[in-house]
Amino acid sequence: MKKIGIIVAMEEEFEEIQKNMRNIEIKRIHNLTFLIGKIEGKECILVQSGVGKVNAARTMQVMIDYFELDYIVNVGVSGSISNDLSIGDILIGEHVVQHDFDITAFGHSKGYVTGIGNYIKCSEILNSKLQGVIKNIPERDYKIKLGVIATGDIFCTDITMKDKIRAKFNADAVDMECAAIAQVAYLNEIPFMAVRSISDIPNGNNASTFDDNLKLASKRCANLLEEFLRKA
Repeated sequence: MKKIGIIVAMEEEFEEIQKNMRNIEIKRIHNLTFLIGKIEGKECILVQSGVGKVNAARTMQVMIDYFELDYIVNVGVSGSISNDLSIGDILIGEHVVQHDFDITAFGHSKGYVTGIGNYIKCSEILNSKLQGVIKNIPERDYKIKLGVIATGDIFCTDITMKDKIRAKFNADAVDMECAAIAQVAYLNEIPFMAVRSISDIPNGNNASTFDDNLKLASKRCANLLEEFLRKA
């Protein structure tokens, strides 16, 4: 039976999803800890990659190599670079892009990856199912929307950088793993979905904001994933 791969970067994100897992079996592969269990009756595998694109891509490929996956979900927190998203809101990835990938010297636009293009499109089928689930969630005090996630190996604190990424890629949020995971999933022809909750807004002092809101954002992502697995 195929399983649903769930990949996160940080311990707080991992712990919130683990709370929703049942019948857990632990498997350690290449110094990575995989939890194999069920969320709402669905067979899932959860792993923490560590922060950054290399850690994320490496972990994603190990998961793909050792487990048969139906699809992959990247769950975690991110920084808002859109006026439409506030702390605690959730962004569902429609497209993802690597904002720090730069081969413009060879005539390509910023973010263009050879053999991939500028953007990777997340699974329309999975996103459509998720939107159907969202419509039936009881009244909530936070927003959930589709948008663009821009990934780079930097925790964005600079307002000028935030504005440039927003303008260049029409992005809604920044993170440090999502597009790397999406690229590995794309190359392995496995459907991919991203669920990101806003923990901070780049303003020169958002590292402290990130710490303050990490648990809230992680919990909201975990709860939405659980609801999706219950009904989808």
